[in-house]
Amino acid sequence: MEAALWYVLSGTRGGANRARILRAVDERPRNANQLAEALDLDYKTIRHHLDVLADNNVITDSGDDYGKVYLPSEAARAHWETVEEILEEVE
Repeated sequence: MEAALWYVLSGTRGGANRARILRAVDERPRNANQLAEALDLDYKTIRHHLDVLADNNVITDSGDDYGKVYLPSEAARAHWETVEEILEEVE
């Protein structure tokens, strides 16, 4: 999991935005529209990054379709010290 966290959050071009998204959903669960608004990013950009984070088991979702909210996965929570280290480096 640690390797996936480093790769997804800092090893790729979109890592900084994914780090911002992860920080935002850690503060409180949000849907894609709320994230786009809060982070001042295009909705399609948010959707792409949410898909990458979900595919790598960094976030999980609750709800359905448009109202679906996202939050850090249990796997990410289990490695939260690593997440914090990466977020400090990226931010």
